[in-house]
Parts: sequence; C-alpha cells; structure tokens
Amino acid sequence: MKIIGKYPSTRLRRVRNSDWMRKLVSENHLSSNDLILPIFVRDGKNHIEKIKSMPGVYRYSVNKLNLIMNQVKKYKIPMVAIFPNTPENKKNKIGSEALNENNLVCQSIRYIKKRYPNIGVMCDVALDPYTSHGHDGLLIDNKINNDKTIEILIKQSLIQAKMGCDVIAPSDMMDGRVGLIRKALDKNNFKDISIVSYAAKYASNFYGPFRNAVGSNQNLKTNKKTYQMDYKNSTEAYREIGLDIKEGADIVMVKPGIIYLDIIKNIKEKFKIPVFAYQVSGEYSLIKNGIQKKIINDDAIFESLIAFKRAGASAIVTYFAIEIMKKLKKIN
Repeated sequence: MKIIGKYPSTRLRRVRNSDWMRKLVSENHLSSNDLILPIFVRDGKNHIEKIKSMPGVYRYSVNKLNLIMNQVKKYKIPMVAIFPNTPENKKNKIGSEALNENNLVCQSIRYIKKRYPNIGVMCDVALDPYTSHGHDGLLIDNKINNDKTIEILIKQSLIQAKMGCDVIAPSDMMDGRVGLIRKALDKNNFKDISIVSYAAKYASNFYGPFRNAVGSNQNLKTNKKTYQMDYKNSTEAYREIGLDIKEGADIVMVKPGIIYLDIIKNIKEKFKIPVFAYQVSGEYSLIKNGIQKKIINDDAIFESLIAFKRAGASAIVTYFAIEIMKKLKKIN
C-alpha cells in the first residue's frame, strides 16, 4: 500500500510501544507517600462491621483498630483520618459529644498514638457526627449559626490536640473558623499542630455513603447549601482558599475530588500551597461497584488516583489506600 504524502518523522507511538519506555517517560507516579486512609470507628468492643453503602470498608471498635493500623504500617501509609459513628443516644441538638474527652475520636487518637507513634492522625473538626439534626454546626431558628458554631469548634480542636492529634481538619465550612482555631492552638502551646482546611468543600451529591457510614444520613432533613459551596462555582473556591491561607491554614482540602480536578489544578497553580484531595464515598462506591460487577477493570482505581496527581494534589484521602498499595506491591 502506498502512503500518500510525506510520512511524519515524529511518531509519538515510539514512546509508548513498550512497558519499560512508558515507565521512563511517565510524568506522574503514585506511592504510599501520596495516600491518607480514612477509618470509621464505632462504639463497643470487638466489632468489625461491614458498611453496606461502601463495599470493602468497615467500622472498627477502638480495641480492633490494630487490624487496620497494622496494614497502614505495613504499607507505609503516612497518615489516617478518623471518623466516628456516634451512637444515637449520644447525639443532641448542640453536638455536645464532640467535647467529650472520651468520645470515639479521642479514644482512637490515644490508641493509635500509643501504638503507632510514627503514623499521623488527622481529625475532622465539625459537628455533623454528633448532632441529632445531622448538620455541621448549631441549628438555631432553622439556620446554621456561624459564630456560635465556631465557639464549639475551637473547644473541639483543643480537645483533639490535647489527645495527641497531629492534624486538625475543619470540615464544617464556617466563615472565620481557621483563624480562630489557629489562635487558640497557638495560645495553648499547640503551635506545631497543622491545620488542613476543607477550604473548598462543595455541597455535593456524592457524600451519601459517607453519611450512612457515620450515621448522619437518617437525621439530616435539609441540605447543607447555606454553608457548603455551590458546585456551579469555581472563583468562589479561590476566595475561600485565599481567606483560609491568610488565617493560618497549612494545607487546603478539595472535596469531592474526581469531579473537581479543575479546582485542584487551579488552586495549586494560583496559591502554591499543598493541596489534599478527598476521593469521597460516592466516588469510591461507584468505582468499587463497577469493579465488582465487572463493568470496569480494577485498574480504574489507579487511573482515578493518578488523575489527582496529574491535577496537582499533594496527597489523596482515599478508601482505596490499602487496596492500591497491595496492587502496587505486586507490580513492583
């Protein structure tokens, strides 16, 4: 067969035609250093409970955390994030269980830092796991009261710091809370504790499985659009990021992740600050269910995580952390 016209001297397929060449020219890589594992904890003892809405994910009673933490240590994952499934009888309108020094998060911090001192612990600062209405803040006259909520969040942050938490992560989206939490931490000699601000947290439809996992879905009767961000907006995210950096945030979080890669990329380029991305429960469950039903290949996990790195994320909070490390270990 004759080739019509001048055949191109540049053939891009030459750098794709073997596995070793693809490795040499690869622009992005994934390792344990890029991963943060979320862990759900529950009350009682000797419990390992499947979460129906999130296949492959479990709730652990505090005394069984060693089962998952041993995996974290084995695969050299630098940090875990703790989320409690608070019993309904300990929830109320003001989320007072958040200030209990023996709540599930505090117990977990003490357990992990005693047995795994070299693994970082990140804890959410928000009230939704503790309120009977499922909101992140105080609900007064059917509105989330920003300033009164912050008063509780400051106390919650100080308690977590006292227990040994390494990274305080305000996920509530109240205005001004980062600066006041930073001031309180510094005043109480917790100057070395980092703040990861959920600065770009959208009012997303992809949080459902998580809310089921922490037990807030059944209590939440209204949406969170008055404080979480409108998913139709992007410049709003940059205003939020700029304010939180000025207030003392060390790292910022974008949540959800996969469907907000443009936000991650633009934040990284504009602010030159470490950006964490949260591959949220809905994103996780869609991929996991697709794999289990053999609609997609399990390499989709790797592809989804590389997308975060390509966009500029410094680290990824993902329920796939252990699973992907097992896969990477086999490959390497």
